[in-house]
Amino acid sequence: MLPPIANRFVAGETAAAAFDHARSMNDDGIGVLLNLLGEHYDDPEDVEADVAAYHTLIEDVASTDLDACVSIKPSQIGLDVSEDLFAEHYRSIVAHANDHDVFVWCDMEDADTTDATLDTFVDVARDHPWTVGQCLQSNLKRTRDDLERVADVPGAIRIVKGAYDEPESIAYTEKSRVNEAYRDDITFLFEHRDRGVAVGSHDPEMVSLARRLGEEHGTDYEIQMLMGVREDAQRDLAAQGVDVQQYAPYGRKWLSYFYRRVRERKGNALFALRAILGR
Repeated sequence: MLPPIANRFVAGETAAAAFDHARSMNDDGIGVLLNLLGEHYDDPEDVEADVAAYHTLIEDVASTDLDACVSIKPSQIGLDVSEDLFAEHYRSIVAHANDHDVFVWCDMEDADTTDATLDTFVDVARDHPWTVGQCLQSNLKRTRDDLERVADVPGAIRIVKGAYDEPESIAYTEKSRVNEAYRDDITFLFEHRDRGVAVGSHDPEMVSLARRLGEEHGTDYEIQMLMGVREDAQRDLAAQGVDVQQYAPYGRKWLSYFYRRVRERKGNALFALRAILGR
């Protein structure tokens, strides 16, 4: 059973609980990216189990009227076993989603996974146009080249600042430099795409920039935020007519995810402390 302390950041242990959360978000005008928690599997049996679960999740989403899609992680669907296994499962999940008219997002993990993830995304998106979206991270120095590569690919692109602790040789490590790269990358996407742009950020400055660029270029875009982080802002933006999508994880492997959310921001840590103290 999911303890109350984690309820802010995790949408329950089961798909049914996650669907209940999605309905409540939809009532506030917010769409939901459903992610089954799990990552860094080196056992093919663990991989196969979660891939099967995603196939079922896609069918279940398709059977509802929810504004919801599916989000996967490369290391969850085989990348830590082999690149071939990952590519096979990425393709199978997106093909299944295409058959059921459900959208799939793929997260980006640490820098060592970027080439394999991006190569497969490009191939899959061309086989199943506008059924899949891929995340890219602005803290990596290579990302501008990657954005130029995917500018015309018929799949959505989510740009985030990046949360992995990468070496200075390949990544910007100063916050101000990451913010600069993020602004530049957002601007590039809006200038070169008329659809399929997702700005993954809780930073009010970056959200405002996206809104301005969207009006300036007429680009179809969405703002993506995490469950449990700035939810009042998510509701306010949705009420103003902005397309807001919330990343909502669920499943029994919630502890490590919850721990990351608490470490990220002092406000999250204070929330967790209050919950522990029962205040």
